[in-house]
Amino acid sequence: MASHLNPYLSFTDNARQAMNFYRDVFGGTLEVNTFGEFGMTEGADLVMHSLLVTDSGFRIMGADTPPGMDYRPGNTVTVCVNGDDVDELHGFWTKLIEGGTVVTPLEKQVWGDEYGACEDRFGIQWMFNISQPQD
Repeated sequence: MASHLNPYLSFTDNARQAMNFYRDVFGGTLEVNTFGEFGMTEGADLVMHSLLVTDSGFRIMGADTPPGMDYRPGNTVTVCVNGDDVDELHGFWTKLIEGGTVVTPLEKQVWGDEYGACEDRFGIQWMFNISQPQD
């Protein structure tokens, strides 16, 4: 799997509608997972993660703001780095957090991948999802 850099869009409670709209605009395949699918009861029907992959190669991700987190209009786009090259992605992470702030430590999550979030020294929000190599 190659590494990907793509926008990650944040919504209040209408991520599903927005991502369906973008699918209608750009075409492609949309995958949607809810918080409830990963055992959360509060906000169970809200979108925890969605991915639209278009025939043109666009990749747009989006989610509803999780319960307990503030929705910040004007700061609703995050840069998301995905891939399975553990060493390369850990290297990017290490460089981005220099002078920045770790929001969520980069560690294994309930879905099996490593995930972390940070804000770099320039105030840009980043998310990393490192897939575990498939045998």
